[in-house]
Amino acid sequence: MTGHIFKLAALVGAIMVMASGVARAEEVAPPPSSATRSPELVPASFEVPTRSTGPGFKLVPLGPDLAMIDHAAYMSSIPHLQATFTRSKNWPHPGISAAEAMADMKAEQARFIARESFAYAVLTPDGKRERGCVYVYPSPVPGYDAVVRMWVTQAEYDAGFDARLQSWVMEWVRKDWPFRNVASPGRTIPWATWDTKITATKAKSAITAQ
Repeated sequence: MTGHIFKLAALVGAIMVMASGVARAEEVAPPPSSATRSPELVPASFEVPTRSTGPGFKLVPLGPDLAMIDHAAYMSSIPHLQATFTRSKNWPHPGISAAEAMADMKAEQARFIARESFAYAVLTPDGKRERGCVYVYPSPVPGYDAVVRMWVTQAEYDAGFDARLQSWVMEWVRKDWPFRNVASPGRTIPWATWDTKITATKAKSAITAQ
């Protein structure tokens, strides 16, 4: 029963976000098709990390208590994130309100609790500022156990933190997560290659559905 409640909360949260126009989840982690969806992202016995530390930062799950600093982080870097992360004008955009940001955080928290996807804030050690975010979610392309994506603010990117975070995150995933093969589009896999894989997967799914 508890699992059903969590899944319902995730669905409600996602609806709130889409209605608000934030659509972060849709831009970051499009759901796999029914033909490629795995039964679960991680085994039921796996203890999902809820706090990890790196040199000059810590990872904690996104949630309502981080809504303000998360909002401040991505709103400071709209053109940068649209160009390098979502490749879309849909998220982030200048019109995202504090209320929409809170709805976004509630939806991310619900998905984390339901073990459907895992979104983390990359915070300074004192927890007062967000340097970026890391996402772990199901792969829409067969052959990958998960997709790992991340972003940092424009200021952090200019300071060279992006490359350092990527190196740390990929090692963290290798050591602390139960995946054998992960995709990191735009980083370990060129965007053009990933887009081709997505298109091929959709085409195959459409044929299977006929």
